Amino acid sequence: MSDVKEFEVSAIDLPLHCPTKEVALWASHPRVFLDVAKTGHVACPYCGTKYKLKEGEVVSHH
Repeated sequence: MSDVKEFEVSAIDLPLHCPTKEVALWASHPRVFLDVAKTGHVACPYCGTKYKLKEGEVVSHH
């Protein structure tokens, strides 16, 4: 059984960072911003949490 979590994110969740605001402060690591728009998926280098862009999401760049 794996402890690695996986989340689907939408364009409204960008810019994406880990840990997210839902993570308890005591269980967090330094905030790192992740580029999920480039490939559609990314893993946090600290905790290994995986993030995937929801299918059909359009990311607009400012």
